[in-house]
Amino acid sequence: MAQSLNGKVVLITGASSGFGQETACLFARRGCKVVLAARRLDRLQDLAERIRSQGGEALAVPVDVGQREEIDLMVQTTLDVYGQIDILFNNAGFGRLDWLENLDPQRDIETQVAVNLTGLMLVTRAVLPHMLERRAGHIIHMSSGAGYIAAPLYSVYAATKFGVRAFTDALRREVAPFGVKVSGIYPGPAATEFGQHTGNNVLKRSFKAPAWTSLSAEAVARRVVRLAEHPRRAVILPWWFRPVLWADALSPALVDWFLRVAFVGRFHRPQP
Repeated sequence: MAQSLNGKVVLITGASSGFGQETACLFARRGCKVVLAARRLDRLQDLAERIRSQGGEALAVPVDVGQREEIDLMVQTTLDVYGQIDILFNNAGFGRLDWLENLDPQRDIETQVAVNLTGLMLVTRAVLPHMLERRAGHIIHMSSGAGYIAAPLYSVYAATKFGVRAFTDALRREVAPFGVKVSGIYPGPAATEFGQHTGNNVLKRSFKAPAWTSLSAEAVARRVVRLAEHPRRAVILPWWFRPVLWADALSPALVDWFLRVAFVGRFHRPQP
């Protein structure tokens, strides 16, 4: 039976665009009180106003999940206003896709790990005591198909998303006896603002995936809300990604050969 979302308080990080923005709108339509958290306050305020104009309830809270003090302030502000957090959607993240030797150590490696993995852990840690005290709550982590398959160009990004998957599984087993649910969602390629900030690698410029392989932000948002209504351990989408996972698990050598011949051998030209 579906769990009612009406009146639930939902805290969403990375809410200023893409999956976070669309999910916030859907949760609000289900009667949730949504707390919108991200760095870009102007976008959050615009989104909050749009939700309110449609009869929903929204609160905009600026946060950089790479800063522990801002995370604590975000959580405390939510509790001061609403008194509880029923659902945490850890969605903040970004990617820098390139050959490892081309990635900037601070901007592309350290910051990516800090936001995608460490920040997610710290946000969860800040919210968790409140949920444990109430013996209720649902934590949903946005990972990626890269959390199952580590592809060329995705070395650091995949490492963070594999980490998110491991953290999600371990935390779920820690808190299950206390009424707190933990879920992971693992989408494949999607048409969102994310792709505009991943870099300008030659492989990215040269290879265009068929349109049918790309998810929309709205489709992913619907699955997140459905996951909140029908909690489960993990959601992998789209449908065609599961056979890819099976191929990688059953015949990794074949996948290695294909990627080497089709992509890496054609496009990777290391400089001496």
